[in-house]
Amino acid sequence: MKNIFIINGSHPFAHSGGRFNETLFTNTISYFDTHEEFEVKFTQVGENYNVKEEVEKFKWADIVIYHTPIWWFQIPFGFKKYIDEVFTEGHQNGIYANDGRSRKNPNINYGTGGLMHGKKYILTTSWNAPKTAFTLENEFFNQKSVDEGAMFGFHRMNAFTGMELLATHHFHDMEKNADVPLELNNYSTFLNELMINL
Repeated sequence: MKNIFIINGSHPFAHSGGRFNETLFTNTISYFDTHEEFEVKFTQVGENYNVKEEVEKFKWADIVIYHTPIWWFQIPFGFKKYIDEVFTEGHQNGIYANDGRSRKNPNINYGTGGLMHGKKYILTTSWNAPKTAFTLENEFFNQKSVDEGAMFGFHRMNAFTGMELLATHHFHDMEKNADVPLELNNYSTFLNELMINL
């Protein structure tokens, strides 16, 4: 039995209704619910949550699945607030003990104080930017991938807790040129391929 914790980092704000990430979120819950070898818990950061209960979900999980849109090249402010609150509550309580350094030699071992070793995470992001903005020469992201560029800090955050990246899947051009059925089909393929390694 694997414990899967699914987080929807989207929440309504201004012109963003969060419908695509809501669809991803519900599809992911349904996908793992149909396989008896998985137990599922989930959270929508746009709804009320109890910080202590959220820490327990991270401690319970074998795999954390994050779904998030990207707003101004970062995760939404509600999702950032969730992370700040929950991870702080998890200090010396299952998420991280400290920053890993000792006072005797504070120049080394930063980022090694996590308590979630053995756990893995999956990240999906959805963008207005087309994929070519990341891959073509002279385009906006200077040929840096999502994971090496905009989401680098997010990945280091998870590494700080001790978690290991299992996979990422990024959705591009979702405002002006979205083919949602195709994207959902590609996402199903992604999950099916992951099942081989879970």
